[in-house]
This record gives sequence, structure tokens and C-alpha cells, in this order.
Amino acid sequence: MRFGNCLSLHERATELASWSYPSIRVADAPPGKRRFRSLEAPDLARLETVEGVLADRLIAASPNLHRGTLTIATERIVLWSVAAAASILLIVFIGVPYAADRLAPLVPVWVEKRIVDAVESQVGAVFGRLCAEPQGRAALDKMLGELGGAAGLPLPEASVIASPILNAAALPGGKIYLFQGLLKRAENPDEIAGVLAHEIGHVVHRDGMRGLIESGSTSFFIGLLFGDVTGTGAALFAARQLLEASYSRDAERNAEAFAIVTMQRLGRSPAATGELLVRITGDERDRPLPHSILATHPLTGDRLETLKAAAGAASGPPLLSPEEWDKLRAICGS
Repeated sequence: MRFGNCLSLHERATELASWSYPSIRVADAPPGKRRFRSLEAPDLARLETVEGVLADRLIAASPNLHRGTLTIATERIVLWSVAAAASILLIVFIGVPYAADRLAPLVPVWVEKRIVDAVESQVGAVFGRLCAEPQGRAALDKMLGELGGAAGLPLPEASVIASPILNAAALPGGKIYLFQGLLKRAENPDEIAGVLAHEIGHVVHRDGMRGLIESGSTSFFIGLLFGDVTGTGAALFAARQLLEASYSRDAERNAEAFAIVTMQRLGRSPAATGELLVRITGDERDRPLPHSILATHPLTGDRLETLKAAAGAASGPPLLSPEEWDKLRAICGS
């Protein structure tokens, strides 16, 4: 090691490298030693000395010794890490929704049916029993038949869960669950019919499968494909879908439009569902209630105005008679 206009590093008579003093930086070293590097040298090149006169002289001659604590290699790692994080964010917020929109229609119906089969046996354990009082069930099937006929669909699949939760949700595969709490808050058949029509809209548009793909439930989805679905996995999936599932504004808007058209074809007012939602929220329209229909179906002023604008005088026959309506509300028994 020779000092001159620059630091010259030699091995015997052969010069190995020449470092300008402004390029020299300190590097990590074990106790009792000093290590240096140069911005002009390869990334891993190091000069190691014991503490003493030579090390002190080099430190005194290097004006930028402690400027910048990151090595070039570390700087590159940081830059690549930032780029990777940005890429992940782009994939999560743009790529995944884009892929979900295009993959959902391609998923075979039998795959969705396997989801329903896996989840249905777990719903009772997670939320409560499925209500099956015969006359109430008959009233529900009658309403579903009217909605399916107006929409040009087969009889939709729906069940009532004996739970006070204020909610209704559709799972991939087309199964709709209506919670007893919401049914108890309804005052007439049209309010519940509008809710069911909205969920049927999500089924028709396959929003449940789109949400499953987008939510990152990869392990559960792969398990379905290969027949490895456990009761625990199905229960967790059911809980999340029935309580925490949410759709995009476009999906909600499309489901609402579907419900409006369906109710209009039946000659019933779509505004009834809006009245039910207002009854649940009171004046706080922009604040979703925990575990309510509003937690998974965001209520906005625009949605209420849309329902009111589509409302008209009822021109079709009632979907259920007063007796049938009473039986439906009592489908879970006392």
C-alpha cells in the first residue's frame, strides 16, 4: 500500500489497483482491523489492515470515508426491493382484479358446485341451523320461483339460517343464504324479494367466484380442484364469504340493476328493499353496521336514489299471501 496522488495497492512489484482518496469508503470489519472499499473498484473488492499508523493515515487522507453507508450492492438490493414492492402492489390492485374478471367466467360450473357442497355442511356449525319448517320452506320456494321465472332462470337455491345476523349473501355455485335476523326486520314480501333478487344478480354475474379468485383464497381453490377440502377450510371459507364478502361498485351496481328489472317484471316496487335498508340504518346511511347486509352490500345515497327512481305503483299480484308471508317469517320456528 503506497500513498501518493492516489492510494496504490501492490503485491510485491505488481500494482493491483489504484484508488482515488475521495472514492474510498469505510467497510464493516472485525475488532482490531480496518476494512476499506472504493467506489471505483469492483463491488466486493476490499482492503483490510490492522489498526495502526497505516490505517490512521488512510483515514486522514480519505475525505469521504463515511459518506453513504450503503454499498453499491446494497443500493442495488434496495432499488430492486422497491421495484418488487411496487410490482406487487400493481398486481394486487390492478392485475388480480383484471385477472379475476376474465377468469371467473371460465371456471367450470362443477367447480363452483363443489364449493357449495363443501361449505353447506359447515354452515350450520358456524352460523346456526338451516331453517326447514315445511310451510315456510314452501313459501320461500314460491317466492324464489317467481323471481327465477321473471329472470328467465331455473329455481334459485336459497336457505334461511337461524341467526340474528342482518345479512344475505350468495356463494360461488349459486347458493343464496338469507339470515333470519334480516327476515325478521322485513315488513312485507317485496322487501325480502328485492334482497333475494339482488343476490340472484350476483349469482348470474358470477361475482362470488370473481371475489374468491380476487381475495387470494388460492389454497382453498386448489384444494377444490384436487378434492382436498377439509371441514375446517370449508368452515373458514363460509365464514368469510357470508360475513365479509364484498363486491366492487360495478358488481353492486349490476346486481342492483338486475334486482330492479326482476322486480319490475313482477309488477312489484324495487323501492321496498330500499325501505328495508333505511329501517336498518336509520339516518346513518354512510356507516355500515357490523355483520349486517350493509357490511357486504355498501349502502349509499346513490343506491337509495336509484331504488326510489325505479319505484312505481305495484301492478302485479302479491308474491305471497299474508298467510304465506307469516309462514315464511316463521320458517325457523319459535
